[in-house]
Amino acid sequence: MTALSLEEVLKAVEALRQEVATLKTEVASLKAQPGVPASDQEISEETLVMLAAAATTFLGKKVRVRSAKMLQTPYEIVNPWAQHGRVFIQASHQLQRGR
Repeated sequence: MTALSLEEVLKAVEALRQEVATLKTEVASLKAQPGVPASDQEISEETLVMLAAAATTFLGKKVRVRSAKMLQTPYEIVNPWAQHGRVFIQASHQLQRGR
């Protein structure tokens, strides 16, 4: 096990400080950019071709993708009241087991 000198440790700490400062500025610039919701983004022609190729491979027959859109992530969709309502409805559908 090699011993580190105080000078080496200070250099490493300074390098980390500079890296953190750089990352902070990058995050700030990304937050400043106007965000486009995922559902409004256009899907490129290449992506549509890849989707068609994947579906064709999976199904074993020629598939033509006419349109596609980005879905929201689950974190954007979940509303606590709606979630509770779904849980309540699903719980009411449980079948009673025979006794």
